[in-house]
Amino acid sequence: MIRVMLCCSASGEFRHCEASGHAGFARRGKDIVCSAVTVVLRSAVHLLSHLCDLHKESVSIITEASSRGNLSFRIVVNEKEMIPLEVAIRLMCIADFIRDGVGSVSKEYPSCVQLSECTLDF
Repeated sequence: MIRVMLCCSASGEFRHCEASGHAGFARRGKDIVCSAVTVVLRSAVHLLSHLCDLHKESVSIITEASSRGNLSFRIVVNEKEMIPLEVAIRLMCIADFIRDGVGSVSKEYPSCVQLSECTLDF
C-alpha cells in the first residue's frame, strides 16, 4: 500500500508531504496506481520548485527520495520574511492539488492508496 501524509499550516498552506510504499496493484513497471500517485506527487514537487525559484527570499524546497517507493518534500519558510499573498495562495492550491489527486486515486483503489492529513500549529 502507498501511504501519503499531507501536512498543511492552520490556514491550509502546503508545508510537507511524505509518501512511502508500493501499490501492489500490478507488477513493477505496469502498476497504474503507482504511476498515478507518482505523477501527482512529482507534479507537485515541480510546481513547488518553480514557486521557490520565483520567491527565493520567502521559501525554499527540500526533497528526499532515499529509495524506490519513498518520497518526502517540504517547504521551508524564511521566518524573517512575510510570505507574499501570492505564495500563500499557491501553497494552498498545491495542497488542494495533492489532496484531490491522491484522494481520487485512493477512492478508486482504496486497498492500494491511503491519504492522511495533518495540520501544523506554526
